Amino acid sequence: MTLNNLNLLAALISQQQETLLTQWRQQVKQLPSAQHLDTPTLNDHIPRLIDELIIAFQSGFNQTIPESFSKGSPPAHGIQRVHDGFDIEEVVAEYNIMRGCIHDLAITHGINLQGEPFHILNRLLDEAIGAAVQTYAAQQALAVQRRREDYLAFVAHDLRTPLNAISLVARVLEMKLTPQSLSADTAQMLKILHRNVQHLDELIGNVIKENANLVEENGINVERREFDLWPLVESLIYDLHPLAGTANTQVRNQVPDHLVVYADASLLRRVLQNLIANAITYTTDGEIVITARYEDRTGHVECWVSDNGAGIAKDRLEKVFDKSETDPQREDGTGLGLGLAIVKTFVEAHDGTVRVESEAGMGSTFYLTLPPKRKPPTAAN
Repeated sequence: MTLNNLNLLAALISQQQETLLTQWRQQVKQLPSAQHLDTPTLNDHIPRLIDELIIAFQSGFNQTIPESFSKGSPPAHGIQRVHDGFDIEEVVAEYNIMRGCIHDLAITHGINLQGEPFHILNRLLDEAIGAAVQTYAAQQALAVQRRREDYLAFVAHDLRTPLNAISLVARVLEMKLTPQSLSADTAQMLKILHRNVQHLDELIGNVIKENANLVEENGINVERREFDLWPLVESLIYDLHPLAGTANTQVRNQVPDHLVVYADASLLRRVLQNLIANAITYTTDGEIVITARYEDRTGHVECWVSDNGAGIAKDRLEKVFDKSETDPQREDGTGLGLGLAIVKTFVEAHDGTVRVESEAGMGSTFYLTLPPKRKPPTAAN
């Protein structure tokens, strides 16, 4: 009797597979993370899982079925659901919804699930849940680790700008103080300051080297809001004034004072800080201009940082945003590399774009474009 029920159930699921999938999708679409997924993405591994169920019911045993999960659909499903933004409860819920749909299908057609059919169904789905959840958790842990490493590298790089400003201010103070006015205590304090700045710079350099392998698929948390761009640029120019002063470079803010952007203010500040600081590095006795405008047709905001400095050789233009790119003209082997990789990462996290126009000896202009604020999507039926 049990064997007959197994064969009947296998045949029923095979015949009603599309109906089963439709019922499953209707219920899964109630999960918050699944509401906006299209049918192919939502189905993902489920047709293959149904085929495995049919085989298990036809064969009457399932001892070998879990072996197919080692590299099969549930692990792949766990990775897919990380990308889809599911939480772990939703991943488990998908399988339990399928369990309920099969139970309802069997009851509707008068098939008794007690005994061996019940054990096969539960064992197969529980193995699938375990494999998917294990892969999901491992993928989440890896993503967290990568985000921490990326963030540490970004912060370390960003610390170099204020650290350089502190070092320059200390040098300016030392030059302005005459030997007569420079007491022994003051001289000692300046030496301590220089020594600690150098030590911090070495520590930051070590962090950057250890975390140089930036993850291109970033997990940047972007918290957008509307704010005026002009004051943000003005505060950056003020903070970078000591750096610009040593290069005898003028930095001008030509952003319209009425222009509002929709972005993460902290991330955008770091983007512009990197672009302006790079421009200062390569522009001696020159001028840097920061400006922005609305694109009337699309509503995007385009912002650019332009300088009349050293420029970039044509053969390096396509590589300037690569994380490992360095400047062969600089003795320390550094250059645009990580700073512009950060710029690209943060702008793309906003769904924006970044590009550069430059000519050796004629200066460079870096453009970034940010999308407008959009209305939230309407939930699909």
